Amino acid sequence: MNTRHHSRRRVTSAFLAAAALTLAGCSTGPSESASTEPPVTSLESYGLAGLDATQIIEKLDTMPVADRPDDLIASVQPNELALTSGDVSLATMPMPDDQFYLSVAPYNTSTHPCQFHSLTTCRGEMATEEVHVTITDTATGDTLIDEPRTTYDNGFLGFWLPRDITATLTIDYDDKSATVPIATGDQDLTCLTTMRLA
Repeated sequence: MNTRHHSRRRVTSAFLAAAALTLAGCSTGPSESASTEPPVTSLESYGLAGLDATQIIEKLDTMPVADRPDDLIASVQPNELALTSGDVSLATMPMPDDQFYLSVAPYNTSTHPCQFHSLTTCRGEMATEEVHVTITDTATGDTLIDEPRTTYDNGFLGFWLPRDITATLTIDYDDKSATVPIATGDQDLTCLTTMRLA
């Protein structure tokens, strides 16, 4: 009886941990393991104290993968940045009223599903690769971005875009290209992993 109860409890704990990662966005990679240390309960421990959402996003998304804390989940939602460590909520910070953060991981052969970008655990296939990015506002025809970019060490590109627009995103890499529609509303995804270069 006790053995069955403890076994059920372990299964439930494992399920809840997996669900938390799914909600945050991307799961941890195969080389990562859960920390055995007690959860940290302050932003100071991660060097994030005193920073707002835009500064934390910039710091964590551009950080070398090897330096990223594996016990911190930083989930980019359309309207807020949620930071947790284990079961402890460290902070929930508002996103700018007029800006939307979209993370994009172009790929050739391998990708993963993602809705909300996790700054510490999401990994894309193409790390530190130079691509050319074009983003055009659908309603106005204005070009918002037209420049070379280098993917971060996690394989993603990050874009601060005007809120509540629809646009077309094109990424060119060598002789390959991908084009998709994007949107920056309150219900839209912050993590785009479906751009296969062909």
